[in-house]
Amino acid sequence: MTADSSAPGIRSPGIRAHLSLWDAVSIIIGIIIGATIYESPPFVFKNTGNPWLGLGVWVIAGLLCLIGALCYSEMASTYPRLGGDYVYLTRAYGSGIGFLYGWAQLTVIQTGSIGMMAYVFADYAIKLWSLPKESGVLFALLAVGALSLLNILGVMLGKGVQNILTAAKVIGLAGIVIAGIGWGQVTSAFAGHTLSSEPDLKTAFVFVFLAYGGWNDAAFVAAEMRDQRRNIPLALILGTTVVMLIYLLVNTAYLWGLGFEGAQASDAIAADVLRLPLREEGFKAMCVLVMISALGAVNGLIFTSSRIYAAMGADHPIFARLNQWHDKLGSPIWALGAQAIIALLLITAVGSTIGRDALDRLFQSLGLGKVSWEGRGGFELLLRCTAPIFWIFFLMSAVSLFILRWKDRGIDRPFTVPFFPIIPLIFVATCAFMLYSGITFAGNFGLVGGGLLLAGVPLWLISRLKETHP
Repeated sequence: MTADSSAPGIRSPGIRAHLSLWDAVSIIIGIIIGATIYESPPFVFKNTGNPWLGLGVWVIAGLLCLIGALCYSEMASTYPRLGGDYVYLTRAYGSGIGFLYGWAQLTVIQTGSIGMMAYVFADYAIKLWSLPKESGVLFALLAVGALSLLNILGVMLGKGVQNILTAAKVIGLAGIVIAGIGWGQVTSAFAGHTLSSEPDLKTAFVFVFLAYGGWNDAAFVAAEMRDQRRNIPLALILGTTVVMLIYLLVNTAYLWGLGFEGAQASDAIAADVLRLPLREEGFKAMCVLVMISALGAVNGLIFTSSRIYAAMGADHPIFARLNQWHDKLGSPIWALGAQAIIALLLITAVGSTIGRDALDRLFQSLGLGKVSWEGRGGFELLLRCTAPIFWIFFLMSAVSLFILRWKDRGIDRPFTVPFFPIIPLIFVATCAFMLYSGITFAGNFGLVGGGLLLAGVPLWLISRLKETHP
């Protein structure tokens, strides 16, 4: 038995299957590997106190993400519609929850992630060319504007850019591995170390899971994939596995090249490894590599996230225009345009003096105190505000696998999670732990994310009225 074609979970009419298995894997690799792998390893090693444990947390987190990929493989292949989590949340909990998820993604979560990766690109462009720090806003705006335009001009162009950026990124990471292992000393990396008396594994896992973020985004474009029954599970599983192996190799190269103490103390760990064979040119090579990685993440997020809003537009009249696709270009032009406008506004708001002053006054009026604007154009603030909301929805998506197995008992499932219910329960526990960590990380600023979420309730009510009284 199959699902009702009018319900969430069926390929949207008129959507073309452009994406091959490699396209989907490229999207996953491109989104996950942004800038974190070049910046977070020293913090991870400091909070583990032992090189083997330091590598172990990367493997454990990767395996937990792979468990999540198995769960998403079942849901995405069973409900191969645009939007991924939006589809599962809507079908499991009702249209209101799905609407609020899409609203949160559009207004700040995914658009904020696009902006933060754009600022990573801008920061390293400034370092590479020794430009004034104030020019960062311009570079970030240019990156988002140009890549959004490329995706508007057609799905073939958008996926082609993604494949090129991902290939360049993997080649660059291979260069780090070769530099670390070829010019390093393995004896100083793994020998003579004992476990630290008080390792902070909770903090270490926060950094590592941040580096793995985005592995599920291929589910957003499930309706555009060829041979869905085979390629959706393969893309999620292969993409997550490849990233885990890349992360393990790169972190091994860091340790091999710099030694454990050197990796812990490094302020620019990728640049320090590349300096081994390239001397001072290693810093420039690292800047170029991070810029490529950041652009790959920006393009992947632009491509996949726009499909959430297109799916929401198909179900909710108030956002109906977001589901309009260009007949010849094959892209959701209104969803891409709306996403670009909001991302550009966020970049301007948190990266300009006027925007920061306005936000300072707003947060102080709410009793949240003065904001620190250091790093990434202030996008850490957006992450702090929205982290609990992100993990609430992710936890609900994990639980929805159980709900949908019960609600849709008769639906054909091309892929089923092995060892049910143990594997999904591990995934649920992981999301619950990260929700706790996100609430701790957010502090009082989590109230801002809650306010943004509640702001979507009146819009959902208006949309319901439009649906019942067109």
